[in-house]
Amino acid sequence: MKFFIPFFWLLFSLSSFAQSKAISHDLFDALLRKYVNSQGNVDYAGFKKDSFRFNQYLDLIAKNPPTDSWTKEEKLAYWINVYNAYTISLVAKHYPVKSIKDIRPGISFINSVWDIRFIKIGKETYDLNNIEHSILRKKFDEPRIHFAINCASYSCPRLRNEAYTGEKLNIQLTAAAESFLADKTKNEIAPDKIALSKIFDWFGGDFKKKGSLIDFLNLYSKVKINSKAKISYMEYNWTLNGI
Repeated sequence: MKFFIPFFWLLFSLSSFAQSKAISHDLFDALLRKYVNSQGNVDYAGFKKDSFRFNQYLDLIAKNPPTDSWTKEEKLAYWINVYNAYTISLVAKHYPVKSIKDIRPGISFINSVWDIRFIKIGKETYDLNNIEHSILRKKFDEPRIHFAINCASYSCPRLRNEAYTGEKLNIQLTAAAESFLADKTKNEIAPDKIALSKIFDWFGGDFKKKGSLIDFLNLYSKVKINSKAKISYMEYNWTLNGI
């Protein structure tokens, strides 16, 4: 009996530590490196064939939502990975399709593919819009998330072929922003005239909280944009970003 209580508390402490520690995204990282190329194009058939490992990762994130002990960076990396992983999962399930918008909800009162409630995290069930707007945009106030989450389409920012992690998050988000602005198929930037992705139109307020849109762009653009540059927005291409 003398040894029972200390041993019990040892097990309890170890269990609590395991629950409080942020999960590893190494499995998703390996899958992304294998099935996403340097241009951000995705081998959805490959993800579908590798469903055992992919489902292992989906199960891991489903059963281990962030706790209060996680850092803000770990929580944000988790939800970015959730959005990207479940987007891939949804497309792979219906593959081949020409566009993610071709996936029909099948329920009359559901407006779009982004409103399908199929993401089970802990005790909650979400759709992709919940993840993007109610969690990522509302809770983290980080405009660079728009360059990290991928909507499985040609005009989206490139899907990185590595998972986001709390340790590298700031570097990864900055790299994603710089890469997106430098991609001339998504944004055409000159000092006095810029043609931007519709992302900057749809979510304009997210980029203007600390100044103008051009102020934000100049943080990550290789080309210095004049404050009075003419702004237009490019047509969005929803063709699937598949290989």
